[in-house]
Amino acid sequence: MKKYLSIFVLLFTVLACTDAQQKTAQAVAELTFTYTRLSGSASNQFAVWVEDAQGKYIKTLYATKYTATGGWKRRETSIPIWVKKSGLADLSSSQVDAISGATPKTGTLVYTWDGTDSSGKAVPMEEYVLFLEATLRWENQVLYRAPISFRKGAAAKVSVEYKGDAGADRSMISDVKARTLR
Repeated sequence: MKKYLSIFVLLFTVLACTDAQQKTAQAVAELTFTYTRLSGSASNQFAVWVEDAQGKYIKTLYATKYTATGGWKRRETSIPIWVKKSGLADLSSSQVDAISGATPKTGTLVYTWDGTDSSGKAVPMEEYVLFLEATLRWENQVLYRAPISFRKGAAAKVSVEYKGDAGADRSMISDVKARTLR
């Protein structure tokens, strides 16, 4: 009987822990946009990250591998705001690997945030800002900013700032939307 009771307690504990992990891993917010890959050099670099309402860095959701793995040293105009905010220079190679990936193909991209900081700890249910910074070509950049709240289904008002004369390269990032999921 004790054996069965021990197995039951162990099973209950595992299921409870799994359920708690699933609840914290649920997406809190998402950023969606259309990405059109540009031809030529010094383009196609972007990062998506979260800050609190006071401008404190919380977590990177994605960064293009070229910039994240040292491209920012060779080309200082490659997503410079994210490079500074994320503390990229102080990250280990495993931390960089966890947030970076190959430049995606043209299409609709969706990045979700699970409500945790870069160390995996849940953050307070307050106001946050999703950022999308892109280097369109050389020093031509764009920064999208989307304040979010924890009200389910709340759409964020996305603002945009361009730096430099982006011209036709503005088509690299379009139709940016952000919303709260839970």
